[in-house]
Amino acid sequence: MADYEKCTDEELIRRLRQGETEISDFLMMKYKELVRKKARAMFLIGGETDDLIQEGMIGLFKAVRDYVPGKEASFSTFAGICIERQLYNAIQGSNRQKHQPLNTYVSLSTEAEEKELRGELWADNPESIIIDRENVTDMRRQISQCLSKFENQVLEQYLQGYGYVQIAENMGKSPKSIDNALQRIRGKIREYLRKS
Repeated sequence: MADYEKCTDEELIRRLRQGETEISDFLMMKYKELVRKKARAMFLIGGETDDLIQEGMIGLFKAVRDYVPGKEASFSTFAGICIERQLYNAIQGSNRQKHQPLNTYVSLSTEAEEKELRGELWADNPESIIIDRENVTDMRRQISQCLSKFENQVLEQYLQGYGYVQIAENMGKSPKSIDNALQRIRGKIREYLRKS
């Protein structure tokens, strides 16, 4: 494994294609945190990120399987796009009632991530996958305004991938107060969506 850490992702993919199958596990572990971050960037209403993390790991697996070294995009960029595509496909599939907790979501990904998704891979039908940029910006602003300063701080750390205990330690609060804040945040976002 230590040998793998010294190699670029592209080199590892080449070696994987030559038969070193354990490299697949290494890449899955290496990029697991990226999956978590992207899954957290979608705040599920009435659901948890666990379902999205599983979908994101499927996207990462597809990236490892399908990446072709030597193309313009680096593996990390390609993996990010594959993960996001899988997440959006899961949400789109939820509209067909396959995954009840995914029926509604609020995308809280950054504008740069959304621009990346607006590229060639999504050119066929972007409106069914990505919310119009103006609506997202307006929604973020309005959600931020309906949250307290404390709730905004909790949400920001949650989206950065911190767990309840880590957020509590960072903010000098109890894990229960962080859990309560996240529940209030969900409630306020639901209320915002009902009114809009």
